[in-house]
Amino acid sequence: MTLTQLKYAVCAAGENSFNDAAKKLFISQPSLSGAIATLEKEVEIQIFHKTKTGISLTAEGEEFIGYARQVLEQYELLDAKYISKKETKKRFSVSMQHYTFAVQAFIETIKKYGMEHYEFEIYEDITYTVIENVRNCKSELGILYLNDFNRQVLQKLFTEYRLEFHPLFDCGLYVYMSKNHPLAEKKQIKLDELMEYPCLSFAQGSHNSFYFAEEVLSTVPYKKIIKASDRATLLNLMTGIDGYTICSGIICEELNGTEYVAVRLDSEEKMTIGYLVRKDMHISETGADYLASLGRFKDKAML
Repeated sequence: MTLTQLKYAVCAAGENSFNDAAKKLFISQPSLSGAIATLEKEVEIQIFHKTKTGISLTAEGEEFIGYARQVLEQYELLDAKYISKKETKKRFSVSMQHYTFAVQAFIETIKKYGMEHYEFEIYEDITYTVIENVRNCKSELGILYLNDFNRQVLQKLFTEYRLEFHPLFDCGLYVYMSKNHPLAEKKQIKLDELMEYPCLSFAQGSHNSFYFAEEVLSTVPYKKIIKASDRATLLNLMTGIDGYTICSGIICEELNGTEYVAVRLDSEEKMTIGYLVRKDMHISETGADYLASLGRFKDKAML
């Protein structure tokens, strides 16, 4: 296996056909196809599905390409520092469920390191994509939660994908809503009291299983429920139609403003916020500092 083969495979993964990739690499299509075939034979997996309409990655291919990208990125850093002596930006990427406090920790990391020598990427996405981004090396870390309901299913998936979940802190369950909501002044809210109001939930696309839900108590038969794809829309729905969502209760007024409150839900259940990382990966200095910033929200998490 050579760096050239990895470069060819990564390039092809981003194109619709070997012909398109060959043009981008300035080589012939037969040369590229031959190199990929040799690579697949050597690693003993099929990396690409080949059809009359083009190419696509197999499940094993997606994982392989993730590692290949990582190898190429590390080589580029070594080359820049010790061979070509050119300056190149380091990269830090994190994927997360829709947590404002995780975004705030990311902002703090950017401010600490600056953008002159670093390239930062943040993906706020559905649960399955967070897992996939870590698995395929698109992100160094993934921020999500586990609880008694989803733990067994997700841990099985983590093991299959060679990922590890590390807990950061535990949280009780809170009802997040507008300050103008009729229940906003209560000290504690019972689940029955919420049934007349719209429950807001993050849509999980084709992986719309209860186990991938970002909200605890996802199996409750709510009388009114609305799914949305982004945090801004959920906040608008909270204000516009007295919607609410079930969350960790960690409020980040720096980003969301002061128009929202988190009221304790009358429930003994809890959620564990943590980070996902590949088993064979060493966490970078930037990643460690990001986790330290995230860990400081432990003081705001209440059981």
